[in-house]
Parts: sequence; structure tokens; C-alpha cells
Amino acid sequence: MSPRSRTNQLLYQAELLIGLPTGSDEHTPARQMAIEESALALFELALNSLLKEVTEHARLNEHGWQVLLNEEGPAVAELQRLRDMRYQSDSWLHWLIEQVDKLHSDEGAGKRVVQNPAMIAVGSQMSVADQLLTNLHAAKRDIASLRETSQEW
Repeated sequence: MSPRSRTNQLLYQAELLIGLPTGSDEHTPARQMAIEESALALFELALNSLLKEVTEHARLNEHGWQVLLNEEGPAVAELQRLRDMRYQSDSWLHWLIEQVDKLHSDEGAGKRVVQNPAMIAVGSQMSVADQLLTNLHAAKRDIASLRETSQEW
């Protein structure tokens, strides 16, 4: 499988996971958290696959996002574009890295919905699953343009 195919496959699988039913039993909150964290892990794998894909022309030995998106990473145009995006607070990459850091921490990235009638709900808060979908779609748009510049090489 090519890196491009693998990237597409991982993004597709993450979307599939998010759409899975969570049920309506006592395990629903745990199931929702498992789906969210699993989809997020696939999104991280897709990022690594994307980095491998868009840097094929540079013949790099390392393809992990922590190394390639580091300020001291290789001087490749596509990587610099992603580094810049990483620090834009409204970008999918900024969101993803923030969530992946939580995923790898003791806190975790999945959020349990608190059912407390005394609390006032905040209507503008999106669920992790909704945020995942929004950011997956944004990533797909950016990936298309990254692939174009990479293919020029």
C-alpha cells in the first residue's frame, strides 16, 4: 500500500469510527469515549502517514510528527507549511496535536458527559466526536493542496 493510500485509509477509518452507534445502556459513556479516543489515534497515525507521503521526495529516515514538525526539523516546504499551521490556534493540526497530547496523558482525550441537572449547559460546546469530524474534514482539504505541492517535486 502506498503512503497516500494508507493516509486515505486511516482518515476514512477514523470517520467510520465516529459514526458508530454508542448504544443506550450503562456502557454508553465508556463506549463513546473509546470511539473518540480510537478515532483520534487513527487521526494521529494518518498524520504520520501524511508526513511520510509528502516528504517522499526528500528521502527522510524519520516520519514521526514529533520530529518532523519540530522547529529543528528538516527544511522541506511541506513541513514548514505544516509547522506554521501547527501554531495557528484555529487549525486542524493545532487541534489534533493538542488532543493527541491529551490522549497520551493520564487525562485522556475522551470526555465523559456529565449529567448534572444543577449545571447550566453551554450550547456552543462541541463534543469531541463533532470536533473530530470538523477537523478531519479540514485536514482533508489541506491534504489535497499539500499533495499538489509535493507532487511538483
